[in-house]
Amino acid sequence: MDTGTHRSPGKLGRSATSSRWQQLPSPLERLADLGSEPSDSEELRLRKRVLNLTTALIAALTPIWTITYLALGLELSAAIPFAYLGVTVLFIIAHSRTGSYRAFRFSALLMMLTFPFLLGWSLGGFANSSLVALWGLTAPLGAMFFAGPRYAIPWFAGFAALIAASVLLDPGVADSRPEVPETVRVVFFGLNLLAVSTTVFLLLQYFVRARELEQARSEQLLLNVLPEPIAGRLKRSDGVIADAYPEATVLFADLVGFTPLAESTSPEELVLMLDEIFSRWDGLAEAHGLEKIKTIGDSYMVVGGVPEPRPDHAAAVGAMALAMSPTLVACGLDGVRLRARVGIDTGPLVAGVIGRSKFTYDLWGDTVNTASRMESTGEPGRIHVTERLRAELADGFEFSPRGELSIKGKGVMRTYFLERAV
Repeated sequence: MDTGTHRSPGKLGRSATSSRWQQLPSPLERLADLGSEPSDSEELRLRKRVLNLTTALIAALTPIWTITYLALGLELSAAIPFAYLGVTVLFIIAHSRTGSYRAFRFSALLMMLTFPFLLGWSLGGFANSSLVALWGLTAPLGAMFFAGPRYAIPWFAGFAALIAASVLLDPGVADSRPEVPETVRVVFFGLNLLAVSTTVFLLLQYFVRARELEQARSEQLLLNVLPEPIAGRLKRSDGVIADAYPEATVLFADLVGFTPLAESTSPEELVLMLDEIFSRWDGLAEAHGLEKIKTIGDSYMVVGGVPEPRPDHAAAVGAMALAMSPTLVACGLDGVRLRARVGIDTGPLVAGVIGRSKFTYDLWGDTVNTASRMESTGEPGRIHVTERLRAELADGFEFSPRGELSIKGKGVMRTYFLERAV
């Protein structure tokens, strides 16, 4: 079982839902996922999806130019967007079967860059082609989405070079330009501007929203490891996070007879059982406003009054402790009676974050050690507490004396069993 802070099942469920990809219609989802591998990182999967959607969107628009130029009798100009459509379909099929992302990316970008200029030259330059060369801008922009800013630089340089070449060639190709009606040229000016800007806008929207969802997922994962106030401080500062709390209450709990149970139970059943138990206890911690610190094997640790101080920390922990054992009734295996041993102490402690690559929020101090001793020297199905915890809760809870007990590292202590709330 991992060691770390966990949130309630409800919060985890909401996190999983919020981190899903922005849903597309089923055919587009299948198209977007072509060439994706289970081993792909989230970043690579996003880049593949954007590449697939970009090439498909541009290819879907090419029939407009093909049909229009065929109607005008411009076979060569009609053949260029038609060839773009056919080659793109072939590349998408090959990519879906081979998974060769880099080859598909390079080929798609090369077509995005060169075909618009070829079409523009066939139509007699910038003006007569209604600035169709503007489509070439999708290559460097796409390279930025598909691979990153550095990869986009040579593609933008190529776009700039083709613009310069078109400027030099424009007088020559203009002399042999085919006749294109003025109305068609004006409409295509607007269509090229609108189609290119719409394509870039939609892809940018999708890419940014997917990044936002991924960022939200990352932040939620951080909140599943650290308390929310601590996670916020960690994001704002790289300094040491360590706080002293003059008053807090610590609870330890473990499952009685867990080791022999683990030896006679299948791994799947054992993990499912622990997950069910700890998820229910997580729900209790959240309901009582407490902070679950960690689990180690079958041990569970929770604290009240940390990281946000509260005057009723002891009462909240006491209430949770009384509710823990009843939850075990529905979590046991057939023929197995589960019982928990619980220990509680209240007093000062220190809390902080340790680790660099894997953060852990933990507690230290005599209160923590004593609560752990209360649990280890307790009795199955009972809540073993210190005298100072009893004094703190004397007015709202009922206790029974256990008497004096020799506690390792503490000497002889008078301890009690927490029985019920009154």
